Amino acid sequence: MKKYISILVLSIAVISCKSKAVAVQGNTSQRIAPKEDKKVIEKHYDNKLDFSTLYIKASAKYVDEKQSQNVTAEIRIEKDKQILISIRFLGITMAKALITPDAVSYYEKINSTYYEGDFTSLSKWLGTDLDYSKVQNLLIGEAFDDLRKGKYTQTIVDNLFRLDEEKDANLKKTFFLDGEKYLIQKEEISQPSENRTLQIAYSDTKNFDQGALPTSIEINAVQPKGKTSINLNYNNISFNEELSFPYSVPSGYKKVTIK
Repeated sequence: MKKYISILVLSIAVISCKSKAVAVQGNTSQRIAPKEDKKVIEKHYDNKLDFSTLYIKASAKYVDEKQSQNVTAEIRIEKDKQILISIRFLGITMAKALITPDAVSYYEKINSTYYEGDFTSLSKWLGTDLDYSKVQNLLIGEAFDDLRKGKYTQTIVDNLFRLDEEKDANLKKTFFLDGEKYLIQKEEISQPSENRTLQIAYSDTKNFDQGALPTSIEINAVQPKGKTSINLNYNNISFNEELSFPYSVPSGYKKVTIK
């Protein structure tokens, strides 16, 4: 069950007037040597995407120390309201999750189980605070946290702006932004004392009329119980279509608690 939860929540990681994505206008992943810039965070949010709905069909690969699994993921987002993620294997729906600002619900087919609750248990299980905005940001390539609310030490590393949060020695957060578009390239969240690290890396960023969107996401999580890797590749993207969000737990499924 947990491998599907990982894909649903962690992968769980765009947009304006037209109903469909337009042809790619270029690739923004090329890096330049940045110069000192005191407005890095402000310029990052100049790229903020403006959309009502987003549809993504992706291929996903899950790897842990015991197994490897390739699946497809269908992601539907109504901005700031709800996210529906369906995981399929050989065309069969194996798991589905509905995420809103107030609740997380999902079910998985192999063990016929389901979960209904909020982000509290999931945050404890994953080892990092999680909420709706962070899941949405992960999927569209925005900074995991709202950078405007933090205090950071800024350096330049490997031609990227590096922002290290100065808030808590027991919880370290680092964000890497490119020197041209100020888009997130990588972010790391770690709890050194508990040997927990979450790293999210973005690549293959493409420009649409609606804005820039990374189409490849690599997620690596390290916890005392082992390592987990998830790779998402967006294969089909459309914007601002009228989407439905069908979700219901099949009859006979058993409710579970995440510890």
